[in-house]
Amino acid sequence: MSKGTSSFGKKNKRNHTLCKRCGSMSYHKQKRRCSSCGYPEAKLRNPGSDKAIRRRTTGTGRCRHLKKSFRAFKAGFKGNEIVNKLKAKKD
Repeated sequence: MSKGTSSFGKKNKRNHTLCKRCGSMSYHKQKRRCSSCGYPEAKLRNPGSDKAIRRRTTGTGRCRHLKKSFRAFKAGFKGNEIVNKLKAKKD
């Protein structure tokens, strides 16, 4: 069995690689186009259905900032008011 030239012709399984823009393994090397976000087009690719939109919308990730915002909203955006009141009582 040859380890040389004839073996290299069979290395054609991977068509998709990492996309620079969206980070998914959807960038087609030969077409030079991402099947997920449409890179290198300027605008993002339109997800075809309602279900597809639900998969990638707000709330599907960690929501690092939004978590804090929701909590602050429930508390009435008090922030440091409570801390300042406690300091005032001590004086």
